[in-house]
Amino acid sequence: MVQPEYRIYEMNKRLQSRTEDSDNLWWDAFATEFFEDDATLTLSFCLEDGPKRYTIGRTLIPRYFSTVFEGGVTDLYYILKHSKESYHNSSITVDCDQCAMVTQHGKPMFTKVCTEGRLILEFTFDDLMRIKTWHFTIRQYRELVPRSILAMHAQDPQVLDQLSKNITRMGLTNFTLNYLRLCVILEPMQELMSRHKTYNLSPRDCLKTCLFQKWQRMVAPPAEPTRQPTTKRRKRKNSTSSTSNSSAGNTTNSAGSKKKSAATNLSLSSQVPGLGAIPNCSLNPGRDGGDLCHSTAVTPAGQFKEKH
Repeated sequence: MVQPEYRIYEMNKRLQSRTEDSDNLWWDAFATEFFEDDATLTLSFCLEDGPKRYTIGRTLIPRYFSTVFEGGVTDLYYILKHSKESYHNSSITVDCDQCAMVTQHGKPMFTKVCTEGRLILEFTFDDLMRIKTWHFTIRQYRELVPRSILAMHAQDPQVLDQLSKNITRMGLTNFTLNYLRLCVILEPMQELMSRHKTYNLSPRDCLKTCLFQKWQRMVAPPAEPTRQPTTKRRKRKNSTSSTSNSSAGNTTNSAGSKKKSAATNLSLSSQVPGLGAIPNCSLNPGRDGGDLCHSTAVTPAGQFKEKH
C-alpha cells in the first residue's frame, strides 16, 4: 500500500512536469489520477472583507489548478510536516497542521510565496489511493523577494515601491480568486450543463426539467418502510382435549389401538384427580347407521369397564 504522503509527492512531480502547452486534456488526466470522481476541494481563508469558504466539485478541480499557473506561477508544490494518519474502513485521513503551499512567481516580478495552513485529506483505501476530500485552511502567507533584485533597484524608488506591494491575497492570485467566485455560480449549474450535454436540450428546457424534478422530490411523500408480516401463533389445546382427540383417532385403526388408548386414558386419569371416564368415538357405523361411541370407565378397584 502506497503511503498517503507519497501520493502528494507524486502529485508534486506531476505538477513539475507541466509545460506551457498543457491543455485541458492534460489537466483532466491530472485530476483523474489524483482525485476521485466525486471528490470535493475546499479552501478556507480570511480576506479584508471577512472569512471566505469555497467548495468545488470534481468537474471544476482541473480548472482550479490551471488558474494557479495562469496567474504567473511557474512552479507549485506542497510540503507536509508532522502529519497524522488515521485509518478507517474504506478511507485514510491525513491531518497536517503544518502544511505549506509553495508557489514560484515569474511575473509581475520574481517572488516566492509560502502559504501556510492546515490541510486535511481523505484518501480512498484501495490500490489507486485517490483523494476524496481536500480541505486547506490558510492561516498566513509570506512573499519572499531575493536580495539581489532589491540591490539592483536600490536607486529606483518607483521599483522599490512596486516590490513592496503584495502580488497575492492570502497566497492566492487574482486569477484563482476570480475563478473561485465564479465557481459559486458554476457549481449549482453543473446539473444543467450535464443534462444539456447528455440530452442535447436547450438551456430553458434543461432548467424546466431540473426544477420539475426537484419539485416532485419536494412534493412526493417519503417512502414508508416495508413492514414484515406478523405470523400468528396457534394456541395449544388443553391436555384433556388433546388426549381425547388422540384416543378418538386411535380407535379407528383396530381393536389393539383401543386398548392402547384406554391405557393412556388410565395413566392420565390417575394423574389428574376427578377424571373418571374419557369417551372414545369411532368412525365405524353402528347397527342403526350412526357412529359407534363407547367409553372406558375406571372402577374403584382399578378395573376397566367399557360402555357402549
